[in-house]
Amino acid sequence: MKNIMLVTLATVITGAMSMSAFAVQSNQGHGTVKFIGEIIDAPCSISSDTIDQTVKFDQISNTSLANGGSSRAKTFNITLEDCVFPAETPNDKVKITFSGASAAFNSKLLGVTGLNPADGNVKNVGIQITDTNGLPLDMGVSSSQAIQLQKGQNTLQYSAYVQGADVAIDAIPLGNFEGVTTFTLAYN
Repeated sequence: MKNIMLVTLATVITGAMSMSAFAVQSNQGHGTVKFIGEIIDAPCSISSDTIDQTVKFDQISNTSLANGGSSRAKTFNITLEDCVFPAETPNDKVKITFSGASAAFNSKLLGVTGLNPADGNVKNVGIQITDTNGLPLDMGVSSSQAIQLQKGQNTLQYSAYVQGADVAIDAIPLGNFEGVTTFTLAYN
């Protein structure tokens, strides 16, 4: 009987120790890694660093936007990676189209909205996007000049600035704003 109790006690202690070890191992952290992407029919891939980005403007004085004025330009890039151009269809030139809601006072500019949904559209203010030469790009219109690409990596450089309507200072709205554009590449 003494031997049976010792075996039973040893079994209980061993089971408790293994449960304790399991509890420690199972609570050492866990997580998930999600991989997302898209396969496209193009000679270049778009860098994940530049496919979705935010350009932050400084605080802009309403006096600088009044009477058709503008803010300082902020630059941003779109990086194309792993560019390979097959000999039979080189497609080594690209044009870009920026699209989004146009500004009410100028359809060539990107419109902006207030960050508070109740604010709605911000009047008398828009965003002008320019190419690497500082030439304005109209919303929804393909760039007039194709950019020559090289094998490997290419960095497309653009700028944007906030443009005011030709109105008095008191007609330039105050507060936070946001403008969202998408871009589409067309190779030829």
